[in-house]
Amino acid sequence: MGNDVKTLRMSKGTIAAGFVGNILEWYDFAVYGYLATILGPLFFPSEDRIASLIAAFGVFAAGYFVRPLGGAIFGNIGDKYGRKRALSLSIILMAIPTMLVGCLPTHESIGYWAAFLLVILRLLQGLSVGGELTGSASFLVESAPSHRRGYAGSWSFFGAISGVLLGSTIGALITRLLSPEQMLQFGWRLPFIAGIIVGIAGFYIRRNMQEDHLFEKLKKEDKLSKTPIMEFFKYHWKTAIRLLFYTWGFGVSFYLLFVFMPSFLHNFHNVDLHIALTTNSYAMIILLACIPLMGIISDRIGRKPMLLFAHLALVVLSFFLFHLIFKNTTLSILGALAIFAIPVSVTQAVLPVTMVEMFPTRVRYTGVSITYNLGMALFGGSTPVICTWLIKVTGGNIWAPVYYLVGANIIAVAMILLFKETYKKQLE
Repeated sequence: MGNDVKTLRMSKGTIAAGFVGNILEWYDFAVYGYLATILGPLFFPSEDRIASLIAAFGVFAAGYFVRPLGGAIFGNIGDKYGRKRALSLSIILMAIPTMLVGCLPTHESIGYWAAFLLVILRLLQGLSVGGELTGSASFLVESAPSHRRGYAGSWSFFGAISGVLLGSTIGALITRLLSPEQMLQFGWRLPFIAGIIVGIAGFYIRRNMQEDHLFEKLKKEDKLSKTPIMEFFKYHWKTAIRLLFYTWGFGVSFYLLFVFMPSFLHNFHNVDLHIALTTNSYAMIILLACIPLMGIISDRIGRKPMLLFAHLALVVLSFFLFHLIFKNTTLSILGALAIFAIPVSVTQAVLPVTMVEMFPTRVRYTGVSITYNLGMALFGGSTPVICTWLIKVTGGNIWAPVYYLVGANIIAVAMILLFKETYKKQLE
């Protein structure tokens, strides 16, 4: 009985270490996306409002372009020296640049140097995120009993989306409390400066976490990979390619529906920014509530059926739900996003464990980090700027992003059919 209680306590502590750090870190990274409408004119002034927005989202995407490099760096640290060390370092690398973004002078003060410094800080954030989410997914799944891996892994993305939700909520709150003039003067700085609090709290949590048993076992047996990056590219590139193209549908679905959506509604449908952020926050609460449940179900019926259901649902429902969104009422927007939250919650719950089960322990952190982050760089973080560009080049066609969403999910379905079912597989 005593051992059971100890195991339960350790399990709760493991989950907390895995997902709390993600909440803190992804709040930092996501808040930029929600304030892009305000940041565009401050750092990229232009007579063309859409051009300013494209530039602002371009910097958002730049943070994703260095994520594969961050994944390689932190993956190498995690596979050679332990998950704990890599995850502790990543949170510090996120907090400091975030705070500095809040201290930056704008274009009005120092001209184009403002945009240059903003890009540098976003690149540092991207390096950090490249090692955070996938590292926590590896840590959580490796630490879980075999019949609970889906549930345990779901908490990594639960934490990440909680951070995105926190960023959305803070954005909605400050845009309600402050006038547009106050937001331009100083309000946009406040969420970024809070990044130092993120760093202190996150580092403390991660410093006290325990290393997972699979890594410790390899270390004791002297079987750790000396060159995990080379081993990954030599033996696991086929798996990586299938997973990479799958992330097209995964990334576009989440970033279009729950990151780009507030700016999309505000800039192209004249929906008040506060209303757009508030409905987005409510829908994400539904998304969050479903994630652990979907992880549990995947432990019962497998990973492939869950992922196929989710992406087929997104293909079938997208045009109908966007008809509701385009009615531009608070109720219709919230209702459509709430329905979208169900299949998206499946992808967020099941992908972490699916990725971890695809790679052996020796190169798991590296393999998951490089593949996932490359996919997010190509297909995730680029979604807002691609959707804005599609609307511009099609003469203002607001349906262009929907076609992109459906096409990306069709590609995801094709890749899932090539996946091997892994929910009964023993981790190596």
